[in-house]
Amino acid sequence: MEKQSRLLCSELCVQRRLYEVTLNCAILAWKDIQVAKKHTGRAIYGAVKAANRPKSLLVYINPYGGKQHGKQIYDHKVAPIFSRASISTDVIVTERANHARDHLKTEADLKKYDGVVCVGGDGMFSEIMHGLVSHTQQEAGVDENSMEETLMPCGLRIGIIPAGSTDCICYATVGSNDPVTSALHIIVGDSQPMDVCSVHNEDRFLRYSVSLLGYGFYGDVLTDSERKRWMGPARYDISGVKTFLSHRYYEGTVSFLPAEGNLGTPRDKMQCRTGCSVCRQSSSDKLVSKNEDRVSDAECQDTWTVIRGKFLAINAASMSCACPRSPKGLSPSAHLADGTTDLILVRKCSRLDFLRHLLRHTNKDDQFDHSFVEVYRVKQFRFTPRYQECDSEVDPRESGATGKRFLSQICREHRACGCMPSQSNWNCDGEILPHTAIQVCRGSSELSNGSSYVLIIWYSLQGEKLQRPRQEGRNGPKMCL
Repeated sequence: MEKQSRLLCSELCVQRRLYEVTLNCAILAWKDIQVAKKHTGRAIYGAVKAANRPKSLLVYINPYGGKQHGKQIYDHKVAPIFSRASISTDVIVTERANHARDHLKTEADLKKYDGVVCVGGDGMFSEIMHGLVSHTQQEAGVDENSMEETLMPCGLRIGIIPAGSTDCICYATVGSNDPVTSALHIIVGDSQPMDVCSVHNEDRFLRYSVSLLGYGFYGDVLTDSERKRWMGPARYDISGVKTFLSHRYYEGTVSFLPAEGNLGTPRDKMQCRTGCSVCRQSSSDKLVSKNEDRVSDAECQDTWTVIRGKFLAINAASMSCACPRSPKGLSPSAHLADGTTDLILVRKCSRLDFLRHLLRHTNKDDQFDHSFVEVYRVKQFRFTPRYQECDSEVDPRESGATGKRFLSQICREHRACGCMPSQSNWNCDGEILPHTAIQVCRGSSELSNGSSYVLIIWYSLQGEKLQRPRQEGRNGPKMCL
């Protein structure tokens, strides 16, 4: 009998155990490397003990992301694996921006599926996440714009097949951007808890974020690169050099609520891995806090820290944000499910110093070891640009001061005079936010499926009810319940 050819052979780490996976035309073989115990066919799923292995999936393919190879990646590498695993799929190739989000919110019959898979980059994942969360809130009658509402959890998991430009979310969780590895994690039904940031302007909800919120340098890079989409992934290099040479800084006020307890620090070199103790401790604390009295508003407000200054970049990293070009990421010790985000403030400095800071993202040196860089682990934060802040504080009776500030702002915003613009844009997971003054609440939702903290690319939106921040006052900080 002729030996069957292998379609793939790969190693997979599940629940801190290493397995060798072999897939051929007939069977899927699963070998526990530690005990040399072999499993074949459907017995593999019982061996892994993965809860809720998917049987039916809704797949969205972005044919325009990255190098525009999304359709080929799915057809040649992923579809055969789903077929051998007896998973039925409905495939939709997106035709425009936000096609997947709108379809999930209005047309998709989600009751037929065990999960949703996106073939694309970080933007595609963001589309699907927003679509699923919004669809769930609509069915539950919850107003996303209301700061007083409690969001309802979604019952579907999200999987990513990397096919984008950077694939930050996939790389930061799995450690690689290999489509086959991601497909294997999906078919065995593994899941990764993950926190989500809720971004607001005044009383209006703007977006959710799971990886990076960047103002200043990264916001300007994204804004400029959007005009060069025809260049493909190379547009980020061109826009990055252009933005670096412009060396713009922005003035404003950052207010944040520091994280407390045993959540570590951004510089403790404790990376988030399988069975992360920090994430587990945070999950336990959330369960305990349900049975305890709430901390008074006055007590919470006293812990807020306010920093004013001139910044080249303000970054909030909810994960390491690692990618092939930056293997450590913006914040190597950021955790996926600890209910915090790492707030990185890069103050105004020389071009040479800023270049040194950027280069440290590509090597093993500590990128925070500069006098002009500050990093904090926070629960919430808010940002107000200087000129918006000044306008709200100007006394109409001070006509002279008002005229001076008004003319100063006109000079800054008028390009013909050669001055720097007074405001940047926020880069929210690769999408531009239209507002500069924002409030951010970390841990507003959690992508989880039980207590497993395996670093994989198959996510779940199941878990506790999603808590929204409560507004203390119109101009005051937004507090988490």
